[in-house]
Amino acid sequence: MSKIIQLVGFKVGKEFFGVSIAAVKEIIRVPEITSVPDTAGFVEGVVNLRGRIVPVIDMRKRIGISSDEMAEVVKKTSRVLILELEGKTVGLIVDAASEILKISQDSIEPPPELVSSVGAEYITGVGKLNDRLIVLVDLAKLLSVEEIRKMEAMHRRLAAGEEYGKQEGKAKGALEQGIDQQIA
Repeated sequence: MSKIIQLVGFKVGKEFFGVSIAAVKEIIRVPEITSVPDTAGFVEGVVNLRGRIVPVIDMRKRIGISSDEMAEVVKKTSRVLILELEGKTVGLIVDAASEILKISQDSIEPPPELVSSVGAEYITGVGKLNDRLIVLVDLAKLLSVEEIRKMEAMHRRLAAGEEYGKQEGKAKGALEQGIDQQIA
């Protein structure tokens, strides 16, 4: 009997993709995104996820689909997959997150040669599920080593900024408390 693999299915453009269910921590609606200068073109910016600053990657841009093609309907269904990638939390904007997919390992084929030769190293295979083809994505290969380093540096800068903000908030609170005491 073939092993069953569980994936989170999502759509980008007209294509269906799947990533390991173990890597997906949660799926959220697209929140307000703050852009960050000096990041790769496919890094949309950062979001505040319950007090944590999380960088967000636009999957359309990452795989070379123009975001200008995004219709209003797609924007309404867009979601952010919150992922654990190389020990870091990262958001991935997709057009729609569909469902949990169960695919037999026997129904997965390696990516066609043409696909693997055009720089799509992050595609690990193509799974057949009923009448659909699901492109399987290896999250570890979605970003190059250099891009992961840049994301880590951005994480460090943002974490330092969060800490600075906390300290600044404490100082502001202490200052306001001192002023209130002087007035009273």
